Amino acid sequence: MPRDDRHPSRRAFLDVTGATVAAGLLTGCSSDSAPPDRPAPSATATPAPVPATGPHQAGITLPRTGQRNLLAVVADLGTDVAPGPLLAELGEAVRALTAGSDPRLLGLSPGDLTVTVGVGPRLVRTAGAELPGATDLPRFSRERIAPRARGGDLLLQICASDALVVPVAAAALLDHAGDRVRERWRQSGRRGTEVPVAKDLTAPRNLLGFIDGIVGPHTPAEQERDLWLAGPPEVAGGTLAVLRRMELDLPRFAALPVADQEAVFGRRRSTGVPLSGGTAASPPELGAKTPDGRYLVPADAHVRRANPTVVGVGHMLRRSYSTDEPTPGLLFISFQNTLRTFTATLTRMDTSDALLPFTTTTASAPFLILPGFDDQHPLGSTLFT
Repeated sequence: MPRDDRHPSRRAFLDVTGATVAAGLLTGCSSDSAPPDRPAPSATATPAPVPATGPHQAGITLPRTGQRNLLAVVADLGTDVAPGPLLAELGEAVRALTAGSDPRLLGLSPGDLTVTVGVGPRLVRTAGAELPGATDLPRFSRERIAPRARGGDLLLQICASDALVVPVAAAALLDHAGDRVRERWRQSGRRGTEVPVAKDLTAPRNLLGFIDGIVGPHTPAEQERDLWLAGPPEVAGGTLAVLRRMELDLPRFAALPVADQEAVFGRRRSTGVPLSGGTAASPPELGAKTPDGRYLVPADAHVRRANPTVVGVGHMLRRSYSTDEPTPGLLFISFQNTLRTFTATLTRMDTSDALLPFTTTTASAPFLILPGFDDQHPLGSTLFT
C-alpha cells in the first residue's frame, strides 16, 4: 500500500539511523557473549566501491552484478521547487555518501553503494514536451494501484551489498532534500541467488524459483543499441526506467506440477534452459515442435509472449528484486532507450501470457534516468539549467 504523505524529516532520519545503531549494539553484545574458545567469524571482504560519476549513472550496468539489497523511493517535488538546484545538491550528496565522507553514514562503510536518480514525466515536460521520458505509462490489465502509487517526480534507486547501508543512505538523502520533496511510496527488495547463465554473466532467481533477467542488452554494443539514450543532447547518456511493483500468487503457482510451472515460463526451472533446448543463454526456438505437432515452447509461455524479436522491439535490461512486504512479490525494474520497448511488450503479454494471472501490479511509474555527472556537469544540469 502507498505510504502516507508526511514530509521526510530529520526525526525520520534519526529514527532510521538510531535503529541501525541499536542493531549494531545488539550485534556487538551477541558477539561478546560467545564462548572464548569459539573462533571469531572471518570478516567479509568489503565490496569494491562503484564510482558515482561518469558518462552514465551507477546502478544500471555498474556493478555488473546487481547488489543484493535495494530500496526504491518515489517522491514528488513541491510545485515551487526548481528541480535543477535540488538535483545538483543530490548529486553532491550521492558523491559524499558513496565516498564514505558523509557523517550521516554513521561510520558505516559504503562499500558498493550506488544511488541512481531519475525524474518523472511531469518534470521532463517542463524541460521539453518532446523529450524522451515525457510520456506517462498507459493503464494495463491486472492493476490494483492506489493514486499515490502511480507515477511520481523523483526516483532514488539505492543499492548496496550491505543491507544496513541502504536505509541509512536513503534517510540521509531525504533529510538533505527536506521539505522540497514529499514521498509517495517506497519498496525494498533483495536479489536472489546468482546463477551462471553464460560466460561472465549471472542472473538471480526470483520468488517463483526461476532465473530472472537472462535476456537483455549485456554487451557494450547491445547497450548502445537498446539501453542508452543517444540524443537529444539534454538526455544523452541517460536511459528510461519502468518500475512495477507486483504481488505474486505464490500458493497457487507452487501448487502447479513443475512441468506446468515450466510451461508458464517456457524454461526449465532448475537451469533456465528454454524448453526448446540449448543452454540458458540460448534464444528459444519458437518454431520447434514435438513429433505430434505441439510447440515445445507453449503458445502462451512467457518467453514467447515477451520475446523482443516477436514483439518487434529492443531488449530491456532488468534489475528486478524480490520483495516480501507488504506481500511477497517482485519489484520489476527495466531500463531501455525507448518506452515503446516496455509498453509494446506488456501490451502483447496482456492478450495472452501464462505468467500474468499469477501477478497483480500495485505500483507503477516511468522515469528518465538522468545522464551521468561529474565536477563540470552537476547531476541534472543538461536537462535543467
